[in-house]
Amino acid sequence: MILMGAIPDSGGVRFSLWAPEKSRATVEVDSRGSFEMAGNGDGEFSVDVAGVAAGSRYWFHLDDGGRLPDLASRRQDADGASVVVSNTFGWTDNAWNGVEGCDEVLYEMHVGTFTAEGTWLAAAARLAWLRDLGVTVLQVMPVGSFGGAFGWGYDTTLPFSPFAPYGTPDDMRAFIDQAHKLGIGVILDVVYNHAGYGDYYSAYSEHFFADRHSEWGRAFNFDGPRSRAVRDFFVQNAVYWIEEFHLDGLRIDAVQELVDSSSEHILAEITRAVRKAAGARQIYMVVENQPQERRMVEPPERGGCGIDAMYNDDFHHAAHVCLTGHSDFYYRDYRGSPQELVSALKHGFLYQGQRSNMRNRPYGTPNLLTAPRHFLHFLENHDQIANSANGSRLGSLSSPARIRAFTTLLLLGPQTPCLFQGEEFGAVTPFLYFLDREGAAAKQVAAGRLEMLSQFQSVRDPAMAARLADPCDPDTFQRSKLDWTQADSNVGVVALHRELIALRRSHLALSQRSGARIDGAVLAEAALALRYSMEQPEHDRLLLANWGRDIVMDVLPEPLLAPPDGHHWVARWSSEHPDFNGAGRVPVDLDEVWILPAESALFFQAVENLS
Repeated sequence: MILMGAIPDSGGVRFSLWAPEKSRATVEVDSRGSFEMAGNGDGEFSVDVAGVAAGSRYWFHLDDGGRLPDLASRRQDADGASVVVSNTFGWTDNAWNGVEGCDEVLYEMHVGTFTAEGTWLAAAARLAWLRDLGVTVLQVMPVGSFGGAFGWGYDTTLPFSPFAPYGTPDDMRAFIDQAHKLGIGVILDVVYNHAGYGDYYSAYSEHFFADRHSEWGRAFNFDGPRSRAVRDFFVQNAVYWIEEFHLDGLRIDAVQELVDSSSEHILAEITRAVRKAAGARQIYMVVENQPQERRMVEPPERGGCGIDAMYNDDFHHAAHVCLTGHSDFYYRDYRGSPQELVSALKHGFLYQGQRSNMRNRPYGTPNLLTAPRHFLHFLENHDQIANSANGSRLGSLSSPARIRAFTTLLLLGPQTPCLFQGEEFGAVTPFLYFLDREGAAAKQVAAGRLEMLSQFQSVRDPAMAARLADPCDPDTFQRSKLDWTQADSNVGVVALHRELIALRRSHLALSQRSGARIDGAVLAEAALALRYSMEQPEHDRLLLANWGRDIVMDVLPEPLLAPPDGHHWVARWSSEHPDFNGAGRVPVDLDEVWILPAESALFFQAVENLS
């Protein structure tokens, strides 16, 4: 397939599109007139127009119809005109090697709410903060153009065009270039599972769509008649972000909705294409995959998609029940037991093919042999915060000490941790669902949100339902913006995250490259032990977490608590250090009776005995 969109060269611009049901196509260039596009008989139309340069505005016309934006527009003006963009940004990241995929620390952000300004330039001013925190990869929520002035971005209508309110395409490039300069990779959340509200795909061809709907809208045609061109369009989109924006990979949304019976699944094709486009630069590919399929991370030669990591909702859900005590709706598959957390830290997914109570059928696939680096663990993300009546952060739902203990499990656990913007300083601002719509569309969005949230029994209370934030109200968007003054006042929370990430980097046993054998045990009704065993015993580490009451450690029939031969345990770190707003560290001597404090976590190092 030809490269779609407006592609500048030394003499002008080549305009190309795909519209197989149309017999005629023209491009209207502002102040230049209209130019007939030549068809190739397979739905592709193109024309070279001399003298057109970057910044020129244009529209497509099909069969003498009205103005249409370019589906592959690189920039959109507010009035609907597409704009020619040149790829002449002055990159300074030639030495950047990409994202390795081991020992990463991810950070999810939404450009529009990350700062008060809601722009790439304002976000770039915070990159040094994230570098100092220890973040290695930014995961940016979708930025493809969509209708309205604000939204999460999952209703993408023009996937090549960065959302204009965030800034220009070069502003986005400057953000990525600065991140690379600071040693931070950037991956982009992309949406290939449905067309956003108000899309233009049908105006070009009904073949863009399959004869089915995803959970959110019309699904794309990846395996039906004329699907080759549709696949090429989205493969080109993925490659575009890697080549023209130097992105380090993609996070692909809800891939269970990418129905594809082709010999090579569209995910595998996209992953293969972006790795090739990146050349020597290492690419990091992430998916959200509700069925929890191992084939996502299996290599292509074994029939897999070659993805690097999958989000593990099971860890979040089990931790959420522990932290809050609530097990409604999809949380009812979890008891919040320490065994669930031990199993998640050892095996990743908790559901690997056994029956799910919520679904009343088997859920998940076998993943016992899947390496920890293939799982992304988190305590907060955009969905899980917003999937509540008030968009409340964990700080509003649990005690600070308990959150410190679970943050320790997240950041010292063997899987790859991911933070959500503001989590690192205990943000109390909500993160709500917001989408700019008007009239009947706004009512439809609000009704859909109420229907979804009403699966939580508490939201069925009419008094609670009446208080739900209106997704289409600009105030809902404004309320979701981070308040960075909280970072200055919550220094203890910031220190906790910085120290834990530093610990993760400084202890060999915590590295995903170390080959450490991970094992865990339940110590009490709300306490666990996690043991990192190494070939050299001085590298062994032990993590204890207790989110219940004080535990008198007198009877210890658990072998994981025993130090390696010729060594003893020394407590190196406590979540209750006053630097983290804790209650203070208690004396610990594992050769004596001692107390594992309530709502705390302790990290131990094996030290060789002197005699």
